[in-house]
Amino acid sequence: MCFCLQWESRRGAVITDRLRFNNRIRAREVRLIDEEGNQVGIVQVRDAIQMAEERGFDLVEVAPNAVPPVCRIMDYGKFRYEQSKKESEARKHQKQVQLKEVRLKPKTDDHDIDTKAKQARKFLLAGDKVKFTLRFRGREIFHPDIGIQMLEGMAEDLRDISVVEQKPLMEGRVLSLLLAPNAKARAQGAKPVSPTPKPATQQIPADPVTVKTVEEEE
Repeated sequence: MCFCLQWESRRGAVITDRLRFNNRIRAREVRLIDEEGNQVGIVQVRDAIQMAEERGFDLVEVAPNAVPPVCRIMDYGKFRYEQSKKESEARKHQKQVQLKEVRLKPKTDDHDIDTKAKQARKFLLAGDKVKFTLRFRGREIFHPDIGIQMLEGMAEDLRDISVVEQKPLMEGRVLSLLLAPNAKARAQGAKPVSPTPKPATQQIPADPVTVKTVEEEE
């Protein structure tokens, strides 16, 4: 059983982890790996801890489920620092899903609907969710079926790259529809875009007699 431990590194930073180390290791004997990655063999845990302390390191249980558990001599503070840097770097490269809003009106014509659909398709292929909102003004509120048909048609046009997360829902005077990218959209969005090669241009050598600099003209 692992416990969530707090340990103060040599630099004074409190590190929280689920790995057992030093006197927290419960096994009587362990399979030891030294700080260079060499297999030392099976030793008593007290001897392994003493060996680590003599070398200025910690004894960390890296494979608790093995028989016997595998422990490694390492600088635990440095290990956790490097792990946190890797995790932070991985989070930077993760795609943050955004919610994009596309606004419509009950009287939106077919041309504008096509434009809005293309805009939504672009957002979905980029991995973002799209929320269509349609606001009714004045007496338009008496014809919600027009808006529902419009949003259902939009969902149908985008069904190849999206899934409906929220069906058309009326909130006050606003009708909304929420779409999320499906697996196909995410796969297409993950494909790297190859740069379009520029056509080669032929360099024509300039006639040295006719070329003039600004200074010459002055």
